[in-house]
Amino acid sequence: MLDVYFAATPNGMKIKLFIEELAERGTPLPHRLIPVRLSKGEQFRPEFLAISPNSKIPAIVDHAPADAGEPLAMFESGAILAYLGDKTGQMLSRDLRVRAQTLQWLHWQMAGLGPMAGQAGWFRVYAPQRDAFAIERYTRETARLYGVLDRHLGGRRFIAGDELSIADIACWPWIVSHAGHGQSLDGLPNLARWFADIGARPATRRAFAGYEDPYAAGAGPAVATNEVAG
Repeated sequence: MLDVYFAATPNGMKIKLFIEELAERGTPLPHRLIPVRLSKGEQFRPEFLAISPNSKIPAIVDHAPADAGEPLAMFESGAILAYLGDKTGQMLSRDLRVRAQTLQWLHWQMAGLGPMAGQAGWFRVYAPQRDAFAIERYTRETARLYGVLDRHLGGRRFIAGDELSIADIACWPWIVSHAGHGQSLDGLPNLARWFADIGARPATRRAFAGYEDPYAAGAGPAVATNEVAG
């Protein structure tokens, strides 16, 4: 059994999307979603900090780790995806070159796309005072990163080649929020095609059913302290 500490933010949705993909493949991962109400400050409770010391979601506790030892707690969504990919043998290839491609783009998302888009969204939606310089700086850098991914996807079905990987799982939920980050997919044909293809997958439709974009205009405060890391 896997405990998944979860809130419906781009980083949280990565883990939900991964689990839905497993179910679609006929290899369900027994789990329970444990909501963490960010707007109530539950991410700062001592019992959650013992699992996720950076006070971010998602986090997991694996009660059946491969070494048959004590339950294993993890935080940081990229690390969690890599761990679950290895645990399940899904969406993280054992092939040296495909694996390297997958992991470098997973780290690209964690180090670049997520933080820059998260800052763009925060300054556009959540900042108590409008800061034109910050909005322009983070919106421009997010646009540059969109261009990097669009060029990479030219001639590729998915980020690491012909098969869906944890790199796609990590990036896609952030592109969902593109309007709130001041971005458009117009003029990015490869990115737009990839985004539409993954969005049409049954697992994606199930994972994101009822999802409310936390970076949309008028969104609540849940994302404000949780989407630069995690």
